[in-house]
Amino acid sequence: MREVERTRFVAATPAELDRALAPATVIDHEGTFEVVSTEATDDGHRVVARAGGVEVVFAFTAREHGVRYRQVGEQGPFESMETTLTYEPRDHGSEVTARSTVSLGLPLPGVTDRVAAWKRSGELDRLLDALATAHD
Repeated sequence: MREVERTRFVAATPAELDRALAPATVIDHEGTFEVVSTEATDDGHRVVARAGGVEVVFAFTAREHGVRYRQVGEQGPFESMETTLTYEPRDHGSEVTARSTVSLGLPLPGVTDRVAAWKRSGELDRLLDALATAHD
C-alpha cells in the first residue's frame, strides 16, 4: 500500500468548498471516471462511475471541512483506495490537501503499488487544479 498527498491553495473559503464539493464533482474533477449515478445513503453518498468498461462504486462521508471517500466492492482499478480531502482557511481562501492510500493487490507490490500511487497522484493533481481553476 502506498500513500500520496497533494496540497494547493484555492481562492474559496471552507464554507464555499463545502457547498461546491458534491461527490459527483470530486469524481468528475479527478478526470478518470464518468459519473453514472449518485445516491444518498445513511452514511453519506455513493457514486457509481465508469471508465474503460470498468464500473466502480465510491462511498463518500462528509467531514468537518472536508470529505472522505473510498472505493467499495470487488470492482474497480484498485484493491483498495481511500482518500481524505480537507481544507483549512488561509489568506482569504483555503489550503486544500488530498491524501490517498492505494493498493492494486497484485504480485510485486513494491512495483505495482508504486504505479498505482503515480496514477493516483495524477488524479489528485487534476482534482486540485480543477478546484483552483473553478474558484479563480
